[in-house]
Amino acid sequence: MSAVIDTHAGEHHHGPARGISRWLLTTNHKDIGTMYLVFSFAMFLLGGTMAMVIRAELFEPGLQIVQPEFFNQMTTMHGLIMVFGAVMPAFVGLANWMLPMMIGAPDMALPRMNNWSFWLLPCAFLILVSTLFMEGGAPNFGWTFYAPLSTTYGPPSTTFFIFAVHIMGISSIMGAINVIATILNLRAPGMTMMKMPLFVWTWLITAFLLIAVMPVLAGVVTMMLMDINFGTSFFDASGGGDPVLFQHVFWFFGHPEVYIMILPAFGAVSHIIPAFSRKPLFGYASMVYAVGAIALLSFVVWAHHMFTVGVPIAGQLFFMYATMLIAVPTGVKVFNWVATMFRGSLTFEAPMLFAVAFVILFTIGGFSGLMLAIAPADFQYHDTYFVVAHFHYVLVPGAIFGIFASAYFWLPKWTGHMYDETLAKTHFWLSFIGMNLAFFPMHFLGLAGMPRRIPDYALQFADFNMVSSIGAFMFGATQLLFLLIVVKCVRGGEAAPAKPWDGAEGLEWTVPSPAPYHTFSTPPEVK
Repeated sequence: MSAVIDTHAGEHHHGPARGISRWLLTTNHKDIGTMYLVFSFAMFLLGGTMAMVIRAELFEPGLQIVQPEFFNQMTTMHGLIMVFGAVMPAFVGLANWMLPMMIGAPDMALPRMNNWSFWLLPCAFLILVSTLFMEGGAPNFGWTFYAPLSTTYGPPSTTFFIFAVHIMGISSIMGAINVIATILNLRAPGMTMMKMPLFVWTWLITAFLLIAVMPVLAGVVTMMLMDINFGTSFFDASGGGDPVLFQHVFWFFGHPEVYIMILPAFGAVSHIIPAFSRKPLFGYASMVYAVGAIALLSFVVWAHHMFTVGVPIAGQLFFMYATMLIAVPTGVKVFNWVATMFRGSLTFEAPMLFAVAFVILFTIGGFSGLMLAIAPADFQYHDTYFVVAHFHYVLVPGAIFGIFASAYFWLPKWTGHMYDETLAKTHFWLSFIGMNLAFFPMHFLGLAGMPRRIPDYALQFADFNMVSSIGAFMFGATQLLFLLIVVKCVRGGEAAPAKPWDGAEGLEWTVPSPAPYHTFSTPPEVK
């Protein structure tokens, strides 16, 4: 498949507008993808700074730096910003940049809505972050905002938090509709569903998940809004409501949400590992079915977050077995990635390093997830640092390493320059060591009984907490190196060929680097 030459040089094929209006009014998928990526990295640094406050306070026992009230605001805001501000927009940015190029489309199907769905996000996070400066402070009830902590006892700023969540949800749903419309309608001739790249498949399924669960989140925060301001008692037992109802509705959103944050990473890694193994992906069809199975099962496991609330024993058994079942399609994917690497001609550039670390560390997170799935054992682990260790092993090496792997993999295509490989490998090793130092000791802290979301702790937890904090500072500081690498790459460097990785396959490698402002005006033929 050769690069497509533009034979329709009409007036709409001029380059980008000049100045600020280019970014405010753009409908170009590459510009919007770039804005999502820049926004998500800014949020990543902000959320990371909050994590540094948390780890600085926990560096040694006793209250050092912040008051417990502010500590709770930091844990809440860190979680909310990382989930909704860093991870999700980063994957939407990758989708905006890559999906049209991967399927041979000229742009996203709904370009104006694309612009609108991006610009809602800075507004939402401006509202969310402004709660830090309001009377009574920011949300302080944990990123899961359980009622009645968030309704009866939450700060006055909770209503602003609810408004921000609604705006984020609208942005997500519009983005998801756009992804589905693009993939189903704008594929190049000859690209059947089972010929689509895996990143496209994972995003298609993720988009359906978003449309299914974002209204559930909107529903639960609307019920909170009513309880706070309009005298209803959905979650207030004294008025006939039920606080456990909140958890059921929240986790019915929250568990598929975890997969929304990981499935696009599965897709990206399924491109990177074959490229650097110089082999086709092992078991393409089984990968597609595994992603579908994970997405479907994610709807029937929500109450495994709630084993300790008094779920009937039949319910506990159902959610326990359903949760273990989800390990099967996940195992299929891990097996296929390993089989792809087996006897391949491997090289370890930065994207491959992050991808291999993703597979290994995500698997560790999966194993601790299986431990948490066992209901009687979960009574011991629940609300301890073991849970913090588990979900950070899923989200940091899972989502964040997946994003770094993708960024290094596609950076030459975006900028037209090769990034500095030595610096990128340094970024990888410092991140890898820092991340494991930060989160591995938390398993032991949790098993020894240290509760999560506390600013002070008993003396016997001091050593592991110090190691954890050192690892966290190391991981956090390293991300500034990533910023340097990207800025350096954008500004210049060795020119990138159309296909910088010899094992890479797909339409996006048929266009020149940097990718032209308008990619395919005549769709390519897929043989």
